[in-house]
Amino acid sequence: MLENIYRDIISPEVNLVGAITKLLLSLVLGATIGMERRRKGQIAGLRTFALISMGATLAMLISIYIPQEYMGLKNGDPGRIAAQVVSGVGFLGAGAIIQMKGSVRGLTTAAGIWMAACIGLAVGSGMYLVSIIATLLIIFILVNIERIEQRHNFLWESKIIRVKVHGILDDIQSLRDVLMANEVHISDEYMKYEYDNQLTIVNFMVRSKNNVNVPMMFNELKEKSNAISITITNEMNM
Repeated sequence: MLENIYRDIISPEVNLVGAITKLLLSLVLGATIGMERRRKGQIAGLRTFALISMGATLAMLISIYIPQEYMGLKNGDPGRIAAQVVSGVGFLGAGAIIQMKGSVRGLTTAAGIWMAACIGLAVGSGMYLVSIIATLLIIFILVNIERIEQRHNFLWESKIIRVKVHGILDDIQSLRDVLMANEVHISDEYMKYEYDNQLTIVNFMVRSKNNVNVPMMFNELKEKSNAISITITNEMNM
């Protein structure tokens, strides 16, 4: 009996035992990736990744089943339905990306969603070992590569530094010097003049590593410009 079950599981043809096994395996692999994303506080978590992986597996099973059962159909292609998963899952990936003025977040989760769909397709086509190895590699990338980045301080963040100053400034080089001295790279800058209130608002779009001493940098900016307020944010509101 066990031999028959094993034969059904590894069979390239779609059968009940094999289909259930593939769906369960894709559920476990997808949920494993989703668990890591949920641990990082991402909206797409365990359930989302499990459903994506299972859905891709089911699409692959249907792709195989239709030509298998209906050989009279012309142009029977086992990859036709499955091919739509790769492009269609892009809509889910786009939904996982949170775009704010000045920064984009969720790209890693979107890439994970796409990989979860590919893993589901691989499980549905019977590539069990490859699917498991791919899942382990994804977990390694999501967990260990980030630790390496943090340990060696490879992480760069995009921020908006907003400085509000009394008067109409015609030279902000002193502010630039402070940022550069703190190893903050200026990507772009925008200025807003409020003539009625005699105020200047300078918005610096910057990239910096996560070890920047922000309070000390703010104090230096305050000394250079006698600023009314200094804020750091992800959004650009002119």
